[in-house]
Amino acid sequence: MEVLPDIVAPDPVIVFCGLAGAESTTLRDHYYASPGNSFWQSLHLSGLSPRQLRPEEEGEVVGLGLGLTDLVGHWDPRWVEIDELVAKVEKWRPEWLAFTSKGVAHQAARALGVRRPGLGPADWYLGESQVFVLPGTSGANQRKDYDGRPNRLSWWRDLAALAGR
Repeated sequence: MEVLPDIVAPDPVIVFCGLAGAESTTLRDHYYASPGNSFWQSLHLSGLSPRQLRPEEEGEVVGLGLGLTDLVGHWDPRWVEIDELVAKVEKWRPEWLAFTSKGVAHQAARALGVRRPGLGPADWYLGESQVFVLPGTSGANQRKDYDGRPNRLSWWRDLAALAGR
């Protein structure tokens, strides 16, 4: 059973990939809709969207050349469907595949048999798309250090700059 449908622009620049299965997704039916999640704010403050979108406006990412998908497309996150993600990324061919947390990136790396990445650009690709790892946007992720940086937004701004935004 699919959790949320993929929302991806034709010829996307960046596709954001999270991990479905969270109770907040079940209850809200939108990407990054839980209280305290900073995804939509970070998207705006990084310059990737002209205004802060609300989760129910998630379809507007298509007009921005972006996309949204999940590493696990069903309610049980114990089974990582890396082959399905690879096939989708090869079809969409974004410049960047941005994992929206280290945890998601580590799940993908393990499934692919590659080294676990830190935050920022990874030294591996998925299809022809370079991987970028963002800090988790959950409200529970309130650390004081994000791989040597004081906040999450600086990583988002790096991704926006690398994507020419």
